Amino acid sequence: MTLAAHSKTPIVVLENLSSGEAGLHAADVDRRLAEHGPNRLPQAPKRSALRRFLAQFHNILIYVLLASAVITAGLGHFIDSAVILAVVVVNAAIGFLQEGKAEQAMAAIRDLLAPKASVMRDGMRQTIASETLVPGDIVLLEAGDKVPADLRLLWAGRLQIDEALLTGESLPVEKGIAQVAADAALGDRSCMAYSGTMVTQGTAGGVVVATGKHSEIGRISRMLSSVETLTTPLVVQMDLFARWLTFFILAVAALILGFGSLVLNYDFTELFMAVVGLSVAAIPEGLPAVLTITLAVGVKAMARRNAIVRRLPAIETLGAVSVICTDKTGTLTRNEMMVASVAVGRDVFSLGGDGYAPDGAIHLGDQSQEARDHRLLLDLAEVAALCNDAAIRQVNGTWRVEGDPMEGALLAFAGKAGLEPQASQQGWQRLRVVPFDARHRYMATLDQPQANQPVLHLKGAPEAILALCRHERTAAGENVPLEEAYWHQVANLLAARGERVLALASRSGLTVTAELDQTDLLQGADLIGLVGLIDPPRPEAVAAVAECRAAGISVKMITGDHAVTASAIGRQVGLGHPDRVLTGADLDRMSEPEIAAAVLETDVFARTSPGHKLALVKALQAHGLTVAMTGDGVNDAPALKRADAGIAMGQKGSEATREAAELVLADDNFASIVVAVREGRTVYDNIKKVIAWNLPTSTGEALTIVVALLAGLTLPVTAVQVLWVNLITAVTLGLALAFEPTETGTMARPPRPRHEPIINGRLIWHILFVSGLMLAGVFGIFTYAIRQGYSIELARTLAVNTLVAMEVFHLFNVRNLHGTSLTWTAVRGMRVIWWTIALVTVAQFAITYLPPLQAVFGTAPVPFLDGVLVVGLGVALFVLVELEKQIRFALRPLVGGMVRKA
Repeated sequence: MTLAAHSKTPIVVLENLSSGEAGLHAADVDRRLAEHGPNRLPQAPKRSALRRFLAQFHNILIYVLLASAVITAGLGHFIDSAVILAVVVVNAAIGFLQEGKAEQAMAAIRDLLAPKASVMRDGMRQTIASETLVPGDIVLLEAGDKVPADLRLLWAGRLQIDEALLTGESLPVEKGIAQVAADAALGDRSCMAYSGTMVTQGTAGGVVVATGKHSEIGRISRMLSSVETLTTPLVVQMDLFARWLTFFILAVAALILGFGSLVLNYDFTELFMAVVGLSVAAIPEGLPAVLTITLAVGVKAMARRNAIVRRLPAIETLGAVSVICTDKTGTLTRNEMMVASVAVGRDVFSLGGDGYAPDGAIHLGDQSQEARDHRLLLDLAEVAALCNDAAIRQVNGTWRVEGDPMEGALLAFAGKAGLEPQASQQGWQRLRVVPFDARHRYMATLDQPQANQPVLHLKGAPEAILALCRHERTAAGENVPLEEAYWHQVANLLAARGERVLALASRSGLTVTAELDQTDLLQGADLIGLVGLIDPPRPEAVAAVAECRAAGISVKMITGDHAVTASAIGRQVGLGHPDRVLTGADLDRMSEPEIAAAVLETDVFARTSPGHKLALVKALQAHGLTVAMTGDGVNDAPALKRADAGIAMGQKGSEATREAAELVLADDNFASIVVAVREGRTVYDNIKKVIAWNLPTSTGEALTIVVALLAGLTLPVTAVQVLWVNLITAVTLGLALAFEPTETGTMARPPRPRHEPIINGRLIWHILFVSGLMLAGVFGIFTYAIRQGYSIELARTLAVNTLVAMEVFHLFNVRNLHGTSLTWTAVRGMRVIWWTIALVTVAQFAITYLPPLQAVFGTAPVPFLDGVLVVGLGVALFVLVELEKQIRFALRPLVGGMVRKA
């Protein structure tokens, strides 16, 4: 019923619901309550806390880590086992807590429903619990009430309702009882009041047409519960990586075990323990912890930039974003009304300024003007200040409005014209007032200056004010016949810019006893001019949109506002194709293939509903794009949940929106989204750096054991030494990469493809190249030591120190993925880099020179010159890897040109 009630008259709606103005009878209420159910939103079934916690362990890499912990404990390495188990438990706890927060989204929407409602039942006014409302109930509304169900209005007196949570419009909407078209957009259904919205002014009565899950907010709730939450690319890729890594390690271990026992005739028990050591060495058990910490570092960095992350993997997703779908009001714009244009005489002035501050430049064309040189500007400012019920005040250095935002903007304009906004009414006494009403669409005040006759001041919709005017005022102060066609043309011109247009007029010669509700007294006013108001774009949003486009990220505005306003703002912030606008009605007439094609070519969507926003997000994702969606109202929640990265507004956003999103902007600023994207790219780069450092080192460690076993050689490093290297380097050197700053040119690169694997061909080559160098270095120095006649303990000590030295120098190679490491800035590094290197160095000196640790790890003191040789091998690895990187960078343009020609 709710979708059709707005297109029917109140009498027809009452007849269809078998109701009347006296309300329902008690028997009817009981029957309908049993039929339609209580007026509340259904609660989604929840998993128990224990099941949600245990589900965090259902991951193959977690299984491998648990098995590794058991095996290492069996080998007596209890410290390693404790570290592995700590990583597993911490990851599970984080996932458990984040999932619990996500399940609160539905509860947040349910809390939007009003607890009480005033109704007419059995001919008497009653206050009842909103849960007992049924279709056909007559509900009474007053200012400050929350609408308890979807209502078809039966009568309304100066009614305005804040529908921002459903439509995103920043200003309250005027309501009446006149029916509207059946296909009217949600924001245009002026005869409807929707559940969860707030009455800001006036009174009304309406008949309930939908309750609970059948209401508009219920429809959004059902949509939210049915929306599939997409898994982030990082989670998908790491899961795939874990599966292949597990398969590879187990396959290699089985092959070596079979080959060593059947072909090489090794003792099975000793071989089995060596293979276990190999498996533990090959598993990068520190990787999940370092990845989590890398994401956590990104969370902290984003929080400093007003972006609060609710789910860790969402940070990495932001780095892959290729399309940002954004709301208009408060995100791209300031959510503050401002007079942008003033038309007086035959001139159209433009105004500058910031928010509600009563100062700003006035221009005519490209020439700056003083208001005192233009009498009509002063006359217009006087009407704007007197026919006004708002106030603007400076609080902590910021000008704020108390009252209607448009009236606050008019006061700011009066200040820019030279009047003191707070003192502009001094010397005037208000005698009469006609408040603004949707029926006549104007406000009128009768004001008397000291010792003079009262003056009538009017402001309102141009068509309403022009109908009351017979003359217009000239710059010389004369009144000449009104050229109504000219002013309609100017009003249309301002409206085409996306401005809300008001006309201002005055009339002198009235008596003190005049009653303003007499139409003949209002007739004959003198038009002074028009003002065009707009919610201006944020200056930083303009720069942010330009930065997005330079980074290959498309920005699309999806708003509930009118098409003309949306197009104008799109043009001002620099969106692509701002003149091509599709409305919700246009989308309703299009097929899915047509929407899929249009969504790539269109950047401005107006008058959209929750279903439209969700459909647009899905259409973009169908093209393989990674989509970020911003929103503040409940109407945005389904699209936020479906988007790859849902971004909620922290200041004006609803709780339901924040619960459905992965990211919350504390300042509701689009520029913060761009900062978050930049940080997301940095986090992804740092994750790649961690992997690019971790996998070659783990592979190099494992290869030393594999080659020695297959060749029948003495192990250059023992299993306990490999485990030591894993323990001391993975939690220090690998962790240091989590703190790497943003590389130069990060936002100049295009977004990475949605399905780009994190383990690609280039990384595989890097793993093979670096692990090969490590293998050569370890076996080289081990062979050198044996030929020098050193003991097996000293030879292994040199080998294990060489392994660590190579890992330290390899750290500097991977610190710059997209540039050279042969710069002073790159070599200097961050403080955390040198702290970790110092820690690793001290630890290696400890196991090399302290007798108790020598006994544990089978090491011996290293002579000074051999120590220099160890460092030299690390430097050699750095040089060779950097040369390979520079050759690759030099060949990239050539290869790219060959690919383009092909």
